[in-house]
Amino acid sequence: MQFEDTSCTLSETLARTIEGIHGDTVSLRELMSLIGEQGLLLLCALATLPFLFPVSIPGVSTVFGAAIVLLAVAITLNRLPWLPEKILDRRMDTAKLLPVMRKGVGMVSRLDKWVRPRALQLTSGGMTVVNGCVLLFAGLLLMAPFGLIPFSNTAPAVGILLLTIGMIQRDGVFVLLGYLGTVLTVVYFTVLLYAAFRAGGALFS
Repeated sequence: MQFEDTSCTLSETLARTIEGIHGDTVSLRELMSLIGEQGLLLLCALATLPFLFPVSIPGVSTVFGAAIVLLAVAITLNRLPWLPEKILDRRMDTAKLLPVMRKGVGMVSRLDKWVRPRALQLTSGGMTVVNGCVLLFAGLLLMAPFGLIPFSNTAPAVGILLLTIGMIQRDGVFVLLGYLGTVLTVVYFTVLLYAAFRAGGALFS
């Protein structure tokens, strides 16, 4: 699947999209309409912004995580995405969503000077399928029911953001960083589950 290249930096495009959001609530359908032709990967990047800070927004990780998973399936299969009406039309409070998104854009802008086309073998050909599968897995991690635990949403979101930045702007180094972020998320979740298992064993012993 080929995504439209742009001369704008990712932070500029994301900021323009966010500034187009008006009203007390916004749906994923409206966000997709604002993004327009910039591509599925840009929507995935936008969906990570609320999680770049350890602040919990109820319901957002489920909606955005599910959207990332379905978009990743579309990327992997090289086809247009299908999203259920329930996800597309779920309303989210812009008063809580926009401030953390704007902070996220500020963080993304710090990466702009480091991103450039390189290691192109990691962003083309069969690697598109591999990258799509990793993106799908990271989306599932974002949906994991650990929302009250610090960084449980932030960790997979960082991996997703780095991976999508690398795929959008053909930067294989950022793709590798996205892989690393996803692996570290798995390690973090494994430690959490092990600690919960040990705590449960101690409680019932």
